[in-house]
Amino acid sequence: MALTMNDVNRFEASRPRLEAIAYRLLGSASEAEDAAQETFLRWQAADVDHIEVPEAWLTKVLTNLCLNQLTSARTRRETYVGQWLPEPLLAGDPMLGPADTAEQRESVSYAVLALLERLSPNERAVYVLREAFDYPHREIAEILDITEAASQQIFHRAKKHVADGKARTEIDEAAARRIVEEFLAAATSGRTEPLVRLLTQDAVAIGDGGGKVPARAKAFEGALAVAKFMRGLFKPGTAKRALVGGSPEIHATTANGDPAIVAVLDGRVIGVMCLQVTAEGIAASRNQVNPDKLERATQRWAAADHGEPLLNAF
Repeated sequence: MALTMNDVNRFEASRPRLEAIAYRLLGSASEAEDAAQETFLRWQAADVDHIEVPEAWLTKVLTNLCLNQLTSARTRRETYVGQWLPEPLLAGDPMLGPADTAEQRESVSYAVLALLERLSPNERAVYVLREAFDYPHREIAEILDITEAASQQIFHRAKKHVADGKARTEIDEAAARRIVEEFLAAATSGRTEPLVRLLTQDAVAIGDGGGKVPARAKAFEGALAVAKFMRGLFKPGTAKRALVGGSPEIHATTANGDPAIVAVLDGRVIGVMCLQVTAEGIAASRNQVNPDKLERATQRWAAADHGEPLLNAF
């Protein structure tokens, strides 16, 4: 049955919300776009005149597509080269979704997205729909074909798992920039002590190169180990310039709501480092350098003016 223009417009009005849900579920912007497009194809094939609540129907279809993908993604990630990290979204990206409450902002942080990897697909879906999009448990139960009581139980279990692993401090963009500037000043000082002072004792540094860009397979753990790694990372060297093809510009911004360092070379984003800030200091550095996961960041970067870089690396 052919869709009317009104039916198409109705879907397109829902697309940003669907993509934001899918991104939180999958940790990948490209896969979120694919899931939303597949949902549109299902919408196109449906008898839409008999769908009483289109938003609920679309959310159910999208969520179940994502749940199927999460199951296969777990198998793929078992053979993934090195550490797996989500695809970062730079400030202003509409796929970040709603950001009216602290819970919504936190649900898309890099730290929480990494923690969501520990949950089962159903736990992840309930957590995202409830915490980030404020769906009532009655609707979540209908989407996932479970009871309302089961939805509540799954949510409390998922929220506990996430809460056990996070202690993120909310900061505004101005504070994020100051943190990045202070971090870079310490990292380029040539000494480890200034960096150690900024880090928590149990700080970690994780990198995702996807087997395409060199990245340590195991995380650096502890303030001293992370500080030594960062000092070496920002130390100038001809080998590094040869590896990346030049001297990248280093900018301060936010990604997934966290303070972030963005490395840009010839207009292409080649790295995004997200800093997890707690009351005690910087608890984690999650570094995305897999080029497959930086295409959207490059597109977003090209669409806005970011001013002069803080420094040129290497």
